[in-house]
Amino acid sequence: MDKWIELVKAKMSELKITQEILAERLEMSQGGIGHWLTKRRQPGIEDMNRVLQALGLGFLEVAMVIREAEDSQEDEVCLTQKYNPYFRYPVSDWRETSVVRDGEQGQYRFELSDYHAKGAAFWLTVVGDAMTAPSGLSIAEGMLILVDPDIEALPSKLVIAQWPNTSEAIFRKLIEEGGQHYLVPLNPTYPKALYTEECRIIGVVVQATAKF
Repeated sequence: MDKWIELVKAKMSELKITQEILAERLEMSQGGIGHWLTKRRQPGIEDMNRVLQALGLGFLEVAMVIREAEDSQEDEVCLTQKYNPYFRYPVSDWRETSVVRDGEQGQYRFELSDYHAKGAAFWLTVVGDAMTAPSGLSIAEGMLILVDPDIEALPSKLVIAQWPNTSEAIFRKLIEEGGQHYLVPLNPTYPKALYTEECRIIGVVVQATAKF
């Protein structure tokens, strides 16, 4: 909600639109707009999208999100990136995770994210239920996961890994136990696997999104 208010206020300032003008566009009272922007009342998703549309912005999506913490450099971030933080990343296939590059954009569809990747990030669609947990963090089949190959794969990170002599990758959580590293599914019915130097970490999962 705070982010939506910040975005709306920034866009209104940029377009020099007052609450009265915005209210006219939405065919509602200025007081109603004021209540939303001061958090006295909370609009639903449909009303939030009506406001964004009136300001020439895109619709919101309902999403579950996992995020990697980013260094705070707000003073150095330009207004466009701060208030319109959307980036396009290609949706890859599990057998193509090592070849997704900007030079091959024509082969892929793209999805937006407000995550500013450090490397050549890409989306994957979760296949199977190995990362579906009975409680806590759970990433179900069909969700989109955003992979950043330039994030360091440390214990507790969700990673995309690839075993030697195979073109297909797997999605697991990297953990450390007794000085050893393991690739562990969130679904306890699947076995964990010992992580060795032969296994290649393709990238760290920085965001997971389910669309409705």
